[in-house]
Amino acid sequence: MTLSPARTALAGQVGDFAARAELSDVPAEVAERARHLILDAVGLAFASTAYGFPKVALEALSAFGGGTHPVLGMPDRLSPRDAAVLNGVLIHGMDFDDTHIPAVTHVSAAALPAAISAAVSRGATTEDLLLAYILGVEVSARVGIGGAGGFHDVGFHPTAVAGAFGASVAAGKIAGLDAHGLASAQGVVGSMSAGLLEFLADGAWTKRLHPGWAAMSGLTAASFAKAGWSGPPAVYEGRFGLYNTHLAGRETHPEAVGDRLGETWELVRTAVKPYPICHFIHAFADAVLTLRPEIGATGITEIRCAIHSVPGKVVCEPAEAKWVPRDEYDAKFSLPFVVSAALTRGRFTLAELEDDALGDAAILDLAQKVRVSEDPDSAFPAAYSGAVEIELADGRVLRHREQVNRGHDERPLTNAEVVAKFRETIGRVAPAATADRVLNAVLSLGDGTAAADFAEACRG
Repeated sequence: MTLSPARTALAGQVGDFAARAELSDVPAEVAERARHLILDAVGLAFASTAYGFPKVALEALSAFGGGTHPVLGMPDRLSPRDAAVLNGVLIHGMDFDDTHIPAVTHVSAAALPAAISAAVSRGATTEDLLLAYILGVEVSARVGIGGAGGFHDVGFHPTAVAGAFGASVAAGKIAGLDAHGLASAQGVVGSMSAGLLEFLADGAWTKRLHPGWAAMSGLTAASFAKAGWSGPPAVYEGRFGLYNTHLAGRETHPEAVGDRLGETWELVRTAVKPYPICHFIHAFADAVLTLRPEIGATGITEIRCAIHSVPGKVVCEPAEAKWVPRDEYDAKFSLPFVVSAALTRGRFTLAELEDDALGDAAILDLAQKVRVSEDPDSAFPAAYSGAVEIELADGRVLRHREQVNRGHDERPLTNAEVVAKFRETIGRVAPAATADRVLNAVLSLGDGTAAADFAEACRG
């Protein structure tokens, strides 16, 4: 029998897989890692409430009316779609959330808000929620992989682009869509998948909004598909599909979208961040902290950093915002600042993004000694490499290369380390009793209790 174009298209392959998937099909270690990725995301959502941007987002969303859906880390309630937007903002707002390395995509920040909103609004269980989240991550990661590291180079944020597709599958699964409906949801959301990197020019807040908007788009697309709205079957590989429009003329791998679904679990390749900065800089922070004890009292003449040109555009351009960051968000995406602050203070934590660090003359003066060059040996996009040379006043040159960044699936943070990070982040704003409540709720995901109870346990 000849399959229809819809079933042979990549969205159809994803739809077939997702429609059949059950939580019992997911290996136990994958499900357990998923719970810990969710734990990391929820802890970050709580920690974000100490900053001003969630309040602005809440004010903007409240203009559309209220609702009954709980919000992570906050006492407020919104409609399901607006709660998904705000939850995405909270998870991703500090840029401390997980990243699927080959996809260059923050996978939890869109998949989790979509899964929570869909599960709560439809009266689903935590088993449904956990499975939907896992499917959302698997799809987002594969869509990002298909871009072969090129989305950033042309100014698209893959978290926003790929995250919308994953969110549509997560929401569609909970909505009970069949294979055709899930394919349609992906086709519909393809017209919503976008997110520009222009924020890099002036430190605008748009990147913080991207995953929440992707989650909302996924929820919307799934609802339209459930109502019978059609989407183009070849949304990924078609003449005017995702890859031929967003990455025209560049190397892409659309076949990655449907590659080995249910056999290879991309979720376990998702990196939990050890530093609250752009993932492209982590290897450099580790490199200079490794070299720091060898410097002694000798002055530093020059710091030479080698990086691949694609991530280099993100963390080294425009130069005026990278060598003298205007605010903490600039600093997160500044290779010179992070290297200088880590050398000056012997660490890089959330404290190094506060006003006293941003105005620290010692950090800013040392940043002026940072020189950046192309790294011909970088592993990007498979890993985010960092090579550093520090030239000292006494003539010595110290060298260190981190070819594979810490947090990568080859060097992952353990589940115990994720729990420790969770307690540190949520502990900035909530007492130990709240942390224990949230921890128990997250690590119990999949026990068949009501998703609404889980969401209530994760409120502020």
